[in-house]
Amino acid sequence: MAGSATLVAPLPLGSQMLPESARPLRIRWRYAVIIGLVHLLALLAFVPWLFSWVGVVVCQLGIHFFGAGINIGYHRLLTHRSFRTPKWVEYALSVLAICCLEDTPVQWVAVHRRHHAHSDKVPDPHSPIVNFFWSHFGWLMVKNSGIDTLSAREKYAPDLLRDPFYFRLEKNQWLQMLIVMSQLLVFFLPGLVAGWIMDGPVAGLQLGASLIVWGVFVRTVAVWHITWSVNSLGHMFGYRNYETDEHSRNNWLVALLAVGEGWHNNHHHDPSAASVQHRWWEFDLSYYEIRLLEAFGLASDIVMPRHLRRPAKAAKAAKVMAG
Repeated sequence: MAGSATLVAPLPLGSQMLPESARPLRIRWRYAVIIGLVHLLALLAFVPWLFSWVGVVVCQLGIHFFGAGINIGYHRLLTHRSFRTPKWVEYALSVLAICCLEDTPVQWVAVHRRHHAHSDKVPDPHSPIVNFFWSHFGWLMVKNSGIDTLSAREKYAPDLLRDPFYFRLEKNQWLQMLIVMSQLLVFFLPGLVAGWIMDGPVAGLQLGASLIVWGVFVRTVAVWHITWSVNSLGHMFGYRNYETDEHSRNNWLVALLAVGEGWHNNHHHDPSAASVQHRWWEFDLSYYEIRLLEAFGLASDIVMPRHLRRPAKAAKAAKVMAG
């Protein structure tokens, strides 16, 4: 572990670093259309009639609440198995993540595990060794046989495919869309009722519509770019505590926005750990939320960082031998 910020050699940028499985470039129209459409719908936030302070607050809370489905659910729980939860909690986190429109649990996990297997090498699905745009979200819009096929999902996420809940989501894509679309009603109806009670039907329509725009569209775009920044900025800018064999960095801005995920070099050094807080200032809110789940009996077998669990394991072994 370095005593100060450590820089690495510049990234070998260029189209020659494009994954072989993504050549020749072919557009994934479903992803491209959805990403473009949701960004356009988020621009409705600039329409005065669709603005409300309630919507802004709901958006801010939603970024964290639904984002936990990605950070804690998809990433630390499903991908790295950094802790355990009852199945209903695991599935609830997955539903929150699905509402963020970041693909099915099986697909997300398979992509991320491939990323760790080939991080910042040519087969990496989303490395900035191609360019910033590619790592941020360009990779999502291009067909890639290394991550799009059933064989890829079977290779990198066989544990999830054995689970009937995740298998059903993967087999029946309309279930994912049903979950995504249902949140429109979840946000619209409370706004409609509250606004109607306070100031009549027009006010109800206005508040309900503003909650959809801010609570769904703006929130989704924000969660997207926060997640994508881990792939892009988290491999381009920042300092390194560890000399890992890829270009991961600890980026304080990304860590702030992604509630801990930006301590990315720490994560690549020890992917299985539930915490990425290795120095006192590297605050990892997601980890403390996992600890909160534990306090309520909803999380167990939490994997501590390597620099903490190795001494603990050695001390336990010494105690057993002494006993």
